[in-house]
This record gives sequence, structure tokens and C-alpha cells, in this order.
Amino acid sequence: MKYKVHYPYITFYIHNTISIDDFFHQFHLSKKTIHLYKQNKSYTVNNHFVSSSTILIKGDQFTIKAFEENNGMYPACYEDIDIIYEDEFILVVNKPAFIQVYPDHPSKIDSLANRVSAYYQQKGYNIPVKYIHRLDYETSGLILFCKCALVQPLLDYQLSIKTIHRQYLAIVNKPILDFKEHTIHKNIARDRHHQQRMRVAFKGKEAITTYQCLASKNNLSLIQCTLHTGRKHQIRVHMSSIGYPLLGDHLYHQKSTLINRQALHAYCLKFIHPITNEKITLKCYPPHDMLKLIHLIDPDF
Repeated sequence: MKYKVHYPYITFYIHNTISIDDFFHQFHLSKKTIHLYKQNKSYTVNNHFVSSSTILIKGDQFTIKAFEENNGMYPACYEDIDIIYEDEFILVVNKPAFIQVYPDHPSKIDSLANRVSAYYQQKGYNIPVKYIHRLDYETSGLILFCKCALVQPLLDYQLSIKTIHRQYLAIVNKPILDFKEHTIHKNIARDRHHQQRMRVAFKGKEAITTYQCLASKNNLSLIQCTLHTGRKHQIRVHMSSIGYPLLGDHLYHQKSTLINRQALHAYCLKFIHPITNEKITLKCYPPHDMLKLIHLIDPDF
């Protein structure tokens, strides 16, 4: 579908017949959002407001208010961010270790969301910061942000039906000589005896992780993990549950002299672009603290 962005609107140049209602449902908009679009007359067809039951035909220009104004939720923190991908609709950032995705207290403003807020201001984008998924404080790697309110429900839906694929690199402090792919299907719940921990629990929420050993040497193993659900600490809990805790994970195992955090990096993100339907695959190398250990395991990495 061809389109043109003229903030805060997008004009779609219709090629295939579709009703406005079906267009809204295609983006998984809520009933409340659709009601507000109608109430505020936030869309037009060929410069005229029409009923949402109207059928759009080839040649029509459907214009809709697609961007929200910045809500001030995340005050700007002017620190550099490592941008892996950006277009009018989405932003993908490589999160450093030891930073929260969003502040856990109003007085704290040095989170990734605050840094993205500063980046938006510097670029002149008057839009709110919206992250689609999160990473733990110590975990580094790719995080997807949505710049456009119209497409956020669709990205949330893609995440819920597992068409946004997240792959991680991790190091465990045991040799693994089996290089086949394995699946861990164990429910996860909060640990009632420890405020910060999660645990495998029969009555917990469904959690599925696949892992595969890529290389093993010097009593360390490099593994690739794919999340099929998005539970808190999922990889850390699952790998610990089968006797392969992550190196440096003091919450589920013990500290390490080799690295001062859990050795976990979100290195690959795959998704379908919400506007162009293009298959997007993004990758980023682990930071130096993990990379030097990976080279001890696999010098050719």
C-alpha cells in the first residue's frame, strides 16, 4: 500500500477495495480508538469525512491522524543511543547493559525510554515514547519502539501471536556437547519467597524457550535462545531449571569473575513491518564484555 506521511497524518493511496471499518480492524484498533476517530472526524476520504462503513476503492486517498503528541511521560535524558533501524513508524535501539528500559521511579530519568525521548526532541519529533517489549536491567540488545500510534496495536498483536521473533545469545558456565535444538516448555510464576525472582511452577503462565548450543570450550558454552513467550526472566529461569544457569547470573546462580552481569544479549529481531509488510531482520553484535568471552569459546565468531 502506497502512503505519504505528513505529520500527524498519513495518507494511504488505495489500490485494493476495502471498507474503512475493515481498514481499522486490519490494524487491530480497539473499539474505543475507532469511536474516537469517528467522534473527532480524524480521517477523511478524498478530503471529506464519511461514514466508517464507506468502501474505499482504487484511486481513493484515505487520510488518517496516525501520530499522537508527546505526553511528557519520559523527560529527556541526553545520552547517546545506538540506533540499529529507523523509519517513520518504528525505531530499533541496541540497549546497553545496566540500564532500565523505563524508569522504576519518577525521580529517575536515565532509562532507555528517557534517552529515546531526548533523541525524539533533538530530531523535532513531537511523539510519545512507546516500547513494544522489554529487556532486563543487565541484559543488552535490541528493543523495538513504536513511533506511530496507528500501528502500535498491530505490533502488540504481532507480539502476542509470536510473529515478532526475538533471539538471544547467552553463555553458560558448563560444557554442552549436544548441538541439537531443544525446547523448554515450563510454566513460570513469581517466587513467593523472593521479591525479585521468578520460578518454574505448574500453575504459572505458559513459557516456551528453544535453545541450541553453538560452541563449547574452556568449560563455557555459547547458546542461542529463541523466545516463544515473553515471561519475566524467562531464559534465565528456564536455563537454570535444566542445570545450565547463565554465566554471571547472581540471581539464579552466582557471580562470576569473568563478567559482572548475566551473559545475555538480544542479538536478533525479526518482524513484519506494520505498513509495508516487508520482512525485517535486524542483528547486532554483543558488547565487549560478552564478545571477549565468546571469542574464547569460538575464535571465529
